[in-house]
Amino acid sequence: MSAFLLTFAQFFIIALNLLVLGRVIVSWVDPQGRNDLSRMLISITEPMLAPIRRLLPQTGMIDFSPLILLLVTGVLLQLLRT
Repeated sequence: MSAFLLTFAQFFIIALNLLVLGRVIVSWVDPQGRNDLSRMLISITEPMLAPIRRLLPQTGMIDFSPLILLLVTGVLLQLLRT
């Protein structure tokens, strides 16, 4: 059973990484979120990105919260694989 949970956690983290990367790419094309796909990605990832964004200092137009989230999930994924 623990192998199933480990595999599920790894899958969840990889899926989260893909959603965050998708949001970053979509933000370049449709920053207002007018498309259904854009709105879906924003609604899924915003609960995880908003707390990180509040902790980071203002950097102008560049949002580093996706980078921080990707780094944290990457470390979690490495910890799960060892």
